[in-house]
Amino acid sequence: MLPPPPRFTGVILLLALALMLAACGKKEAGGGGHGGMPPGVVAVQEAQARTIPVEFEYPAQTAGSREVEVRARVGGILLKRNYEEGAVVRAGQSLFNIDTATFEAAVARAEADVAAAEARSNAARRNASRMKPLYDAKAASQKDFDDAVSAEEVANADVKSARTRLSDARLNLSYTKVESPVNGISSRALKSEGTLVSGPEVLLTTVSQVDPIYVNFGLSESEQQRLRNEAAAGKLTLPKDNKFEIAIRFEDGKTYTRTGKLAFTDVRVNNSTGTSDSRAELPNPQGEVRPGQFVRVVLKGAQRLNAITVPQRAVMDGPQGKMVYLLGPENKAVPRPVVVGEWVANNEWVIASGLAVGDKVIVDGLMKVYPGATVQVGDPNAPPPGAPGKPADAKK
Repeated sequence: MLPPPPRFTGVILLLALALMLAACGKKEAGGGGHGGMPPGVVAVQEAQARTIPVEFEYPAQTAGSREVEVRARVGGILLKRNYEEGAVVRAGQSLFNIDTATFEAAVARAEADVAAAEARSNAARRNASRMKPLYDAKAASQKDFDDAVSAEEVANADVKSARTRLSDARLNLSYTKVESPVNGISSRALKSEGTLVSGPEVLLTTVSQVDPIYVNFGLSESEQQRLRNEAAAGKLTLPKDNKFEIAIRFEDGKTYTRTGKLAFTDVRVNNSTGTSDSRAELPNPQGEVRPGQFVRVVLKGAQRLNAITVPQRAVMDGPQGKMVYLLGPENKAVPRPVVVGEWVANNEWVIASGLAVGDKVIVDGLMKVYPGATVQVGDPNAPPPGAPGKPADAKK
């Protein structure tokens, strides 16, 4: 078969090109998407102003409400540890025993001194009693009588001194039992049995009282100033006397079931951190929260007035910061820079600036959205017609 003449080849090419242009024109006329594709389906939420509860979250660390150092009040050989390390201990529970031999001997000497002093006191009293009738009968001089009375008084003072030394010796003997001063959780023993303990300067262990538990955190000066400014401008209402309700969130994201109160905020600013030290107090009867844990503290009780919120998924990172897409004229997607504030319930951002009441924010279907794209309002998660699980349209 012979090839077609060149002029017929040119005609065929022109016809094919015309058909392609006609097809492209039909596609552009029938769809508003990029490259002739149908417009993306998006969900839209109209911005509204409302009063919402807001929470403020900061990094924090827990601490025992009482961190007590356990030290021996007297020196001696450490004979025994009477507690299990890390266990709960009670106030007055014996934690260590110190060798008592030296202190028992001191008590015995003090008891003997008391007995001797009492004997001398009795003798002086009897002597003064004999001297009085002689003095009354002018058979003894004034000096002899005065000496007898003074001797009795000195002997009585010696008895009091001896008894005081006995009390001191018994007290030192009782200090050989080193007791826990508070209820709490014990730490590891820092000295083992057989160690010579010189006295109070030697730390034996610590006890942490964990009910209630303290949560320590810092508020930056800029954050405090921002809250004061917003409260003064009527945008934010804070709890009376700043008595926020406090919750804590653990590192795994779980929230502690019990809440507490803000107990203290220092008026001074820490020079090293630039924050004001604050402390919350929470009940911890089961010891679920341990001292030294790193947590997130959540301050509840504030309300933001006339706030505009959008779902967190609608806020994206743009070249200039955070942004959202608005539904503009002719169903065009319009990017809008925004400044976000706090997170609120249901995973929503508070929009501090950038949006006005009535703005239509694209919240779903953003995968196919770009600046200037034509979109169609609907349910972007709905299956297409004829897809499995959705009945096909009835034929007319």
